[in-house]
Amino acid sequence: MIEKIFLLVTAMHDTRTPWYAKVLVILTLAYIISPIDIIPDFIPVLGLLDEVILVPLALIIILKLIPEPVKQAHNENLDDKTRKRLQIIGGTSVIIVWLLVISITCWILKP
Repeated sequence: MIEKIFLLVTAMHDTRTPWYAKVLVILTLAYIISPIDIIPDFIPVLGLLDEVILVPLALIIILKLIPEPVKQAHNENLDDKTRKRLQIIGGTSVIIVWLLVISITCWILKP
């Protein structure tokens, strides 16, 4: 998954990527970051389905819009050392976010 995100980032800077694919990447990232959802999260089960369905669907569409030469150039430039570094950065980022969430929750719930 981290490789696909890296592909999206590198494709954003490539002049061969169509403008509409770049716009979809920006809109998808804005939707992921935005606190406003199409279906509010407080609705049981349905609240989380928009992230589970819409975001992967958008990523699939974006990956189909990126030209094959851009994907091939990305795969050629992505060596094993870069892959390993991306995995470490991704894993570390997830751990840091969870530690922040846990510490903020503990701070809020502290009697």
